[in-house]
Amino acid sequence: MKAVAAALGLIALPLAAAKVSYKGYQAIHIDTADDLAHQGVAKALKGLNYVNLGCGGESDHSGFDIAVAPDSLSAFKKLGLESKIVREDIGADIDAEGDITPYVSMRKDNGSGALPDIAYFDSYHDFEGHLQFLKDLSAAFPDNSEIFSAGDSVEGRPLQGIHIWGSGGAGSKPAIIWHATVHAREWITAPTVEYMAYKLIEGYQNGDETPKATLDNYDFYIIPVVNPDGFVYTQTEDRMWRKNRQERDGARCVGTDVNRNWPHKWDVDGGSSPDPCAETYRGEEPGDTPENAALRNHTQAVGEANGIKFYVDWHSFSQLILLPYGYSCSAEADNIDQQMKLAGGVAEAIKGVNGLNFAYGPTCETIYQTAGGSNDWVFDIAGAELAWAFELRPQGGGSGGFAIPPDNIVPSGEENWAGMLNLFAAF
Repeated sequence: MKAVAAALGLIALPLAAAKVSYKGYQAIHIDTADDLAHQGVAKALKGLNYVNLGCGGESDHSGFDIAVAPDSLSAFKKLGLESKIVREDIGADIDAEGDITPYVSMRKDNGSGALPDIAYFDSYHDFEGHLQFLKDLSAAFPDNSEIFSAGDSVEGRPLQGIHIWGSGGAGSKPAIIWHATVHAREWITAPTVEYMAYKLIEGYQNGDETPKATLDNYDFYIIPVVNPDGFVYTQTEDRMWRKNRQERDGARCVGTDVNRNWPHKWDVDGGSSPDPCAETYRGEEPGDTPENAALRNHTQAVGEANGIKFYVDWHSFSQLILLPYGYSCSAEADNIDQQMKLAGGVAEAIKGVNGLNFAYGPTCETIYQTAGGSNDWVFDIAGAELAWAFELRPQGGGSGGFAIPPDNIVPSGEENWAGMLNLFAAF
C-alpha cells in the first residue's frame, strides 16, 4: 500500500501526528468486586488525567480499564487501588497501527466480476477510502448489489452501505443487517465487516454452497462505518474518541453514544449516563442523534418489507458474542435457547481458525448492563429473529485493546467469516 501511494505521489497521514498524544499513557486494569466498589473507584479517579479503555465505557463486570497520562501516574499509584499495568505505552500501540494511506481504487481490471485487490486489507484507511472500497465491491457484482445511504451524520457525512442480494432480486428476501464502527475508536470492525462482504461476493461468484444459498435466501445490508464523524475525528484529532460529534446547547462536552441512544429501554438505571461528558452519554431524548435516526429508519423499513433474520452490531474489543438483553440481567429473550445454541456454534467455528475463544451469552449477564442499545431495539421493536453484538479481537487491553496493528485485519476477517458460515449453514 505504501508503495502504491508513493508511486502516485500521495501523502501518508501518520497517526502519530494526531493532536491528542497518548505517548507514555499506561493502560491499567483495576479490579473491583461489586457495584459499590465500582462507584468507589469512579470517585477516586476524579481529578486524574485518564481515558476510559473499556469497550462499554468505564467498567465491566471485572473492573475498570483505563489509560493514565504520565502526569497522573504518581497520583494514581497513591490511590492504592488493586490494579495491574497491561500496556506500558498506548502511544506506541497507536504508532504500531501504521500510516493511513489514501485508498486508490484497486480493481484487478475494469470488467464486471473483478473484485478489489485483497491488499486493501493490509492497512487501515480513511473514511473516503471505505466509501470507495464499497463502490469497488459493488462494481464487481453489478447485477446483485447497490450502494445506499441510510442518512447523514451530524456533520453531513453519509452512513453509506452496500446492499447485496442473490437470485431473488433486490429487496425480495428477509434481511441480514450488519452495522459497524458505532464507537469511533473501534477501527478493526469496519475492515472485518468489509472482508466478510468481500468473501460473501467471492463465494457466490465461485458457486460456493453456503454463500450462494445464503445470498439467494437473504438480502444483506452492510454499513461498515455508522459513526463517520467520530471515525474521522479519531484519525485527525483523538485516536481514542468514542462518541459522535454532536454539540448540544448548554453542554460543555461534545458527543453522544449512539449505541445508548436507541429509543427502547433508553433510560434504565445503570445502563447509560445522563452526563454529556460521560462515554456512555445517552442524549437528551431517546433517538435524538441524526445517526441513530438514520439507522433506525432504515432498519425499520427493511424489517417491515420482508422481516429481519439476523442483525449484528460489530464492536471491539473483548472477543464476545452478545445476545439480548442488555437493559436487564433478568429479562430473557423468548428464543434464548435457540440463540445460545447458534452462538455456541459460531464461537466454535471462530476458535477453529486462529484458536481464539469468544465467550457468548445475554449482554447484561456476559459483560454489563446497557440501556438504549441496538440489539435490544432491533430484537424487540424491529422484530429480528436474531439480534447480536460482537466484540472482536483482542481479548483484553493487554493485547492492544482498540489500537492493534493492521496485520490483525485479515485474521479477524477469516475467523469471523468462519463463524458466519457456521451460522448461515444452520439457517
